[in-house]
Amino acid sequence: MNTRHATVLLASVLLAAAMILAGCQKPDPKIEQAAKAAKQEQAAAVEAKNFDTAYGQKNWEMAAAYGEIVTSRFAGTPSADRIRPLYEEARTKAKAEREQRRVESLWSYMSTPVKLAKGKSGTQLSASIYAKVNVETDGSIPRPVQLIFRDHPDWGRSSYLVLQVGDFNCYGGCKLKVSIDGKARTMAGSRPKTDEAIAMFVEDERGLWRMLKDAKELSIEFPVKAGGTRTATFEVGGLKQEKLPGWK
Repeated sequence: MNTRHATVLLASVLLAAAMILAGCQKPDPKIEQAAKAAKQEQAAAVEAKNFDTAYGQKNWEMAAAYGEIVTSRFAGTPSADRIRPLYEEARTKAKAEREQRRVESLWSYMSTPVKLAKGKSGTQLSASIYAKVNVETDGSIPRPVQLIFRDHPDWGRSSYLVLQVGDFNCYGGCKLKVSIDGKARTMAGSRPKTDEAIAMFVEDERGLWRMLKDAKELSIEFPVKAGGTRTATFEVGGLKQEKLPGWK
């Protein structure tokens, strides 16, 4: 074997050895970690962009959803750190929106055609809500108590409570303890002499209506024939006062 052939063979062996050694060599942990972090940030940036879009549109529910993905799945990435305070804001606003939808759903509104004197017709408007907790009013099991605001073309405006069972002890008039978000005052009540419904009027209906503006909770304490008083509490924060425009 001449010198040239030997040199070529040695070079080939050395190259093969180098390739074998290269294949067996462990990767640099720092390089591997940096590559993993870059991959995480790339994926986080995609979701963060979706978050930015929803946040810019004030779509708090969607922004909160994307923010949850970025801050939990890609925690520690620059994108997660950047949006975290905005995500907290979006989550708070999304929660408030859900709560507002819930309290709005507690109210029912009706527009009912009614016959008036001399063959005329009109429309009765009403807004009603049930107490958030049933109330025992006759010594038996607790039952729903309803608060109604009614605007009748003949009878005018009125506000009243309706029971399913039992009765109010208010036929000759009574005093009601009315609380708005914890602030109490006294209002007059009266039980009409009728069997059509177990109802008791809150005499200052316009005053009661105005008290509900920006209020969250209304409680009315009333006397009952079963003895003593009972309290019905209503979550009134979802009232849409424009539904009864004549009450302003």
